[in-house]
Amino acid sequence: MRLRGRKGIREDIERQKELVVMNAKDHKGKWAELFGNNNPIHAELGMGKGRFISEMSKKYPHINFIGVDMYDELIRKASEKAKVAHEIQSEEETESGFNIPNLKFMLFNIEHIEEAFADGELERVYLNFSDPWPKKKHARRRLTHPGFVEKYKQILNANGEIHLKTDSQSLFEFSLNSFADMGLRMRNISLNLHVDGIHPDHVMTEYETKFAGQGMNIHRCEVVIGQDALAAHLDQLSKPAAE
Repeated sequence: MRLRGRKGIREDIERQKELVVMNAKDHKGKWAELFGNNNPIHAELGMGKGRFISEMSKKYPHINFIGVDMYDELIRKASEKAKVAHEIQSEEETESGFNIPNLKFMLFNIEHIEEAFADGELERVYLNFSDPWPKKKHARRRLTHPGFVEKYKQILNANGEIHLKTDSQSLFEFSLNSFADMGLRMRNISLNLHVDGIHPDHVMTEYETKFAGQGMNIHRCEVVIGQDALAAHLDQLSKPAAE
């Protein structure tokens, strides 16, 4: 994937020191210090234009969010989405950009994600409409390949979960098999997330809005990783179903 953007993009995002993290490896094990609190940290890997992670940070102020992407242009676009989501006016910016206390954008290659986060540093990983890499020879590049999932397991804590959404049936099937082969517990599996309409509390990505509007099925599942998350899930299953 190659993006073409206007000149000066790198300089633009480098000026956004309050929002954009250029040196992610320097913060490994220290993200709580960067946010200034011990709130849970959720990361969207491959955030695209940043609408989802920006709106999530607005909706859930007591959770810290990190949007990760490797393209300068998408980091820049995400900063604009963050402004809109948080209703930030131009005059609120300083020489270091603008600050949203519970949101950071990270310019980084997901392939090396374990170099940016320490063991157990994240509570949740979002994989939203990731590149399906449809050719079999590219299977290892899929973000739900066991090679990647092992890295997520490493950086997720005892409450850790992976939340996956995609329009690609082939990627979804591959992902379910990948999770199952690794012995991971899945829940809330949906082959058509919006079959009954879009829930008003649901935060949409750009792709999701587009594809749902075209009547395409959105596939979704949650993968329970951490021991505490798994225990809570099994405890919930043991309770009688509400009448």
